[in-house]
Amino acid sequence: MELKYKRILLKLSGEALAGSKGFGLDFDIITNICKSIAQTAELGVEIAIVVGGGNFWRGRSSGNMDRTRADHIGMLGTTMNALAVADTLESLGVDTRVMTAIAMQEIAEPYIRNRAVRHLGKGRVIVFGCGTGSPFFSTDTAAALRAAEINADIVFKATMVDGVYDKDPKRYPDAVKYDTIPMNDVLAKDLKVMDSTAASMCRDNHMPMLVFDLSEPDNIRKAVLGESVGTVVLAE
Repeated sequence: MELKYKRILLKLSGEALAGSKGFGLDFDIITNICKSIAQTAELGVEIAIVVGGGNFWRGRSSGNMDRTRADHIGMLGTTMNALAVADTLESLGVDTRVMTAIAMQEIAEPYIRNRAVRHLGKGRVIVFGCGTGSPFFSTDTAAALRAAEINADIVFKATMVDGVYDKDPKRYPDAVKYDTIPMNDVLAKDLKVMDSTAASMCRDNHMPMLVFDLSEPDNIRKAVLGESVGTVVLAE
C-alpha cells in the first residue's frame, strides 16, 4: 500500500476534543479520533500531534489578565489535552510519548528535537503540549514550527469544516470550496485558515497543509493514502 505522506504533523484543536459539550473532554470523541490515528500509524505513517487548549482556556478572553500569564494558563490546558490523547492512544495499543515545550519532567518528556525524531523513527506517536513554550504564539504556530523541525511532509489541520472556502460557509450558502490554494492567497485573502504567523511559517519553510473535516476521523487515514480529502494549501 503506497503512502502519499510518510510523516505528518496533525493539529487538533482543543474544541474538537470537547465535542458537543463545548468544554472539557469528551472521551467518546477522543476515542474515535485516536482510533483513526492508530489505524493510520499501523500503515507505517509517522505521526506527531500538536493539541490546542481552547476547551479549557482561551487567553484572548481573559479580560484584564496579563497576556503572558494568560498564555501560560493556556499552555497548561494543552498539556491536559496531550495527556488525555496519549492515554487514549495507549489504551488502543499505540506506543506514545508526550513532549512539552515547558519542562514538566514528572509527567512528560521535555521537547528535544532530536529525541522527537528518534521517537518517530521507532514508530511512536508524539503528542506535543505547551505550544511553542512562549506566550503570544498560537498552537497553530506551534504546529507549523514543529512540522518544520521534525521535517514533516505536511501539516494536517483538523477543523469542523471540510476544507478552505472563499468565505465562511456557515454564514454564506454560496461559499465556494477550494480543492487547492496557494498559501500566499490564504494570506492575501485573509481566509482564516490559521493565524498569519503560522501561515507565513508554513510558506517560508515550504510546508504544505491539508485542511479537512475532523467529524469524519477516517479522513486522516484516507488522506495519507492519497484520497481526495479537504483542501490542500500549497506552500509554493
